[in-house]
Amino acid sequence: MGRATVETMRGHFHEAANTRGFVLDPAQEEAADRLAELGAALSRGRGHGLFHRRPAAGLYLWGPVGRGKTWLLDAFFAAVPLPAERRTRVHFHAFFRRLHEAVNRHRDDHGHEHSAVDAAVSELVGDVDLLCFDEFHVHDPGDAMLVTRLLRELHARGVVLVCTSNYPPGGLLPNPLYHHLFEPTIREIEERMTVVTVAGPQDYRTLPRAETPATEFGRGAVLWPGDSEQLRGQGLVPPTPDEAVTLRVNHRDLAVEAARPGELWGGFAALCEGRTSPLDYLVLAETYPTWVLGALPALKTASAEARQRFVNLIDVCCDADVRLFLCSDHALAELLAGDDLPTDITRTASRLGLLRRVGRSDDPESTSQPSSTP
Repeated sequence: MGRATVETMRGHFHEAANTRGFVLDPAQEEAADRLAELGAALSRGRGHGLFHRRPAAGLYLWGPVGRGKTWLLDAFFAAVPLPAERRTRVHFHAFFRRLHEAVNRHRDDHGHEHSAVDAAVSELVGDVDLLCFDEFHVHDPGDAMLVTRLLRELHARGVVLVCTSNYPPGGLLPNPLYHHLFEPTIREIEERMTVVTVAGPQDYRTLPRAETPATEFGRGAVLWPGDSEQLRGQGLVPPTPDEAVTLRVNHRDLAVEAARPGELWGGFAALCEGRTSPLDYLVLAETYPTWVLGALPALKTASAEARQRFVNLIDVCCDADVRLFLCSDHALAELLAGDDLPTDITRTASRLGLLRRVGRSDDPESTSQPSSTP
C-alpha cells in the first residue's frame, strides 16, 4: 500500500464531498486538514512522529449532530493508507459491549481487572495502528472506569485513536455527581489527542436527497396514539396478554409484552425506566430486527435516567438498522419537548425524523412518508 501526502489526503476529502454534491464548510475543512495530517503521518509508519505541532495519540472530533463528523471519519478511514488488518473502525456502543464481555471472560482467567482489560484489548484490537470510534461518549459512572483503563491501554500500545462525539472532552460523564471522577481521564484525552470542533451552521441531516437506501433507519414509524388500528395498518399484530414473557438479558430479567421470532414488543417503563443499558439493547437488536416500543410518554415527564436510556435505545436501534415503531399519546414534537433533556437529544430528534409519522387525523405532523435526510 503506497504512502499518502497531506495534499493527496486533502484531495480525497474534497473528491468524496464532490461525489456527494456538497462543498466542505470551514469547520469540516479544518477537521479534514487535521485528518489529512494524521493520514500522511500514519503512511510514513509508526515511530516517525505523527504530528508537527505536538505528540498526540490521535484526534477527537466533536460537535452538534448532523455536522458531518461520521462522514469525515468514514472518508478518512477509506483513504488512510494502512492494510485492513492494521486499522479498525467501530461504533462505540458495539465495541463497548464486546469489551465488557471480554473483560468478564478474562477476569475469570487472570484473576484481576488490569490483566483482564489487557487481555480483552488484545483480543478485540489486536496489533492495529489505528482505531476509530464513532459516537464516543461516557454516561455511566461504572463504565467510566473501564473507559479510563481502555484509553490508557491503547495509549500504552501506541494505538492511534480517532473519535467522533457530540460531547467535548470536558462534557463526558456529565452527571455532576460523578463528573469529577472522570476529570483525570478528560485531562489525558486533551493532552494526548488533538481536539477539533466540527460545529458548522448547517445540520446536513435536514437537507433533502434524491433517494433513501432500503436499509435506512426510516423504515419504522412514530404512531400517535399507536392504537390497534394504526399498528395493524403497519402490518403489526398487537400481542395478547398471554404473550407476555420475561427475557434473561445480560444476567438481568426484562419483562416484555411479547418476544416473537424477529419481533420485540415492550413498554417504555420496562425498556427505559428499568435498569437497562446499551449493552442490553445491543443483545436484543441481534435477535429482534423489529421493535415496538409502547406507552412512550413525553420525555420531560420521565426520569433523567430514563431519558438517557431512551437516547441510547434510539442510537442502538439506528446503528443496528432495527425497524422501530414508537407508540405514544403525543406527537413527535411533544415527545421531545422540554428542558433538561440529554445533550444527545438533538441526535435523537434527527434520527426519529427519519421515521414515518402516523397520527390522528388532526395531527399536523402526520405524514405517510418518511422524512428524507442525507
